[in-house]
Amino acid sequence: MKKSLAGKMVLVTGASRGIGAAIARLFALRGADVVINYRSKVQRAEDVARQVRELGSQALLMGVDITDQMAVERMANETREAFGKLDFLVLNASGGMEKDKPPSYPMELNLHAQLRTVDALLPLINSGGCIVFVTSHVAHFCGQQAVAQAYAAVAESKKAGELALLARVPEFNEHGVRLVVVSGDMIEGTITAKLLERTYPELGVERRSRVRVLPTIEEFAEAIVSAATDPSLPSGHVKLLGEVTQRRVVEK
Repeated sequence: MKKSLAGKMVLVTGASRGIGAAIARLFALRGADVVINYRSKVQRAEDVARQVRELGSQALLMGVDITDQMAVERMANETREAFGKLDFLVLNASGGMEKDKPPSYPMELNLHAQLRTVDALLPLINSGGCIVFVTSHVAHFCGQQAVAQAYAAVAESKKAGELALLARVPEFNEHGVRLVVVSGDMIEGTITAKLLERTYPELGVERRSRVRVLPTIEEFAEAIVSAATDPSLPSGHVKLLGEVTQRRVVEK
């Protein structure tokens, strides 16, 4: 593949596994150097870094919990020292279904931490760069349909994060930076999909009966990288992958 992103820099949050790891690899495949943010999966993050380097790109590991403001600022400073700039920021890290976290955690992670991460890294993003907020159809369409109880706090907080970022499009425009939202249907093989199907087995059955094949991690990652690198997409654009119309979910 042509190294069309040679000389470009990207920071991907939550990049030690799943969608984030696939995003990091795809950017590297196109020639970009990658800052791999992760919270605790050190070995997995090191594996992703090795894969990025094998593709001929630089990799910088950042073991930072983005809910920790001081740690996020450190990540920004170390990114500046290592690369001097960013061209892309992919806000992939999310959560809220963890059992060991307080009820406030989904909003802290999916709203406040996303905004603080942008605040810290926006000064590094070159004019012409792009911020991508990664979300799900369940969250993107939150308020328009019922949501499984186990995922409600996550959906509400991710929707809040999306709306807060979209409200800042004029500010991003002043920096010459686009914001693109990429939303996916239930993605085959992700941790969230597995947790939801464990609690609500009917979800997976119902989705597969309608679409037969769910989008894969690689397909979703490809949609995210394509959106980030497509300057024809206007700031504030929302890109949807997979079936959009969803049936109501009966809460347990």
